[in-house]
Amino acid sequence: MKPGGRLRNPVRCILFDIYGTLFVSGAGDIGMARRTHSGKDHLQALIDRYNIPMSPDHLRHGFFAAVEATHEKMKRQGIDVPEVAYETIWASILPGMDPEGVREFAIAYELIVNPVYPMPNLERLLAGCRGRHLPLGIISNAQFFTPLLFKWFLGGLPESIGFDPHLLFYSYRYGAAKPSPILFKAAVSALKEQGIDVSEVLYVGNDKLNDVYAGDQAGFQTALFAGDARSLRLRKDHALSSTISPDLIVTDLSQILDHV
Repeated sequence: MKPGGRLRNPVRCILFDIYGTLFVSGAGDIGMARRTHSGKDHLQALIDRYNIPMSPDHLRHGFFAAVEATHEKMKRQGIDVPEVAYETIWASILPGMDPEGVREFAIAYELIVNPVYPMPNLERLLAGCRGRHLPLGIISNAQFFTPLLFKWFLGGLPESIGFDPHLLFYSYRYGAAKPSPILFKAAVSALKEQGIDVSEVLYVGNDKLNDVYAGDQAGFQTALFAGDARSLRLRKDHALSSTISPDLIVTDLSQILDHV
C-alpha cells in the first residue's frame, strides 16, 4: 500500500493500537498465536523449568480451550466481544502455582509464542509527538504484561515516556476487546474531561475493523498503519469494515508527524 490521505481537522491528541502498530508482533496480534506452532522447543524448556506435566501441544490447547470457554460464558452474559485476563486463565490451568509464578509464566509463554519488537521509527514518532506537546494515549487489546514492552524496549512504562496515564485503555481491564465500543466510549469520556473533542483525535491502528471502523464510530479521525504485511488486517470480507475508509494510510510511523 502507498501512504496518502488527509486529515479533516487539526489534531490535539493521538491514540494508538499496540500489537501490529507500535510493536511488530510475531503472531500478528495478541491472542493470534494459536494459528502457529512456533517456539515449540522453547515451550518445552519453559515447561521443564516449571515442572509442568504437560506437552507443549497440550499446554497450548488447554490455554486456548480455557480462553474460548470463558469467552462463551461472557457472551452469554451480554458482552459482545469478550476479553479474558491471561493470569486468571493460567491460574486455572496451573493450579498450585503461586500468583507471582503464574504472572512470570504468562509473560514467558507470551514472549515465546508471540515475540515482539518496536516497529521501525517508533522512538522517532514518540519524540516528535512529545516535541509537539501532543497528548498520547492507547486503546488496544492487551494483557497485564503489555505495558512492560515499553519499559523493556523504550526505557519506561507508557506513562513515563509521554503517554497520558488517563488515556490508557487496555482490553483486559474492561473485559471487552476491540471492536467493542466499550473501550472507545471510555476513551471518549476521558477526552471530554480534558476538553478534547473527538474530531480532534487521531486513532492509529493496523486493523480496518478493530481500529479504523471502531475509531470512526467513536468520532475519531483514523490512520491505517500499513507498514507490516504480517499484521495488516484489511478485513475485505467484513461488511462493517468495507463501508469505511481511513483518513490516512501510513506505511511508516514517522509519516504521522507530517500530518500533525
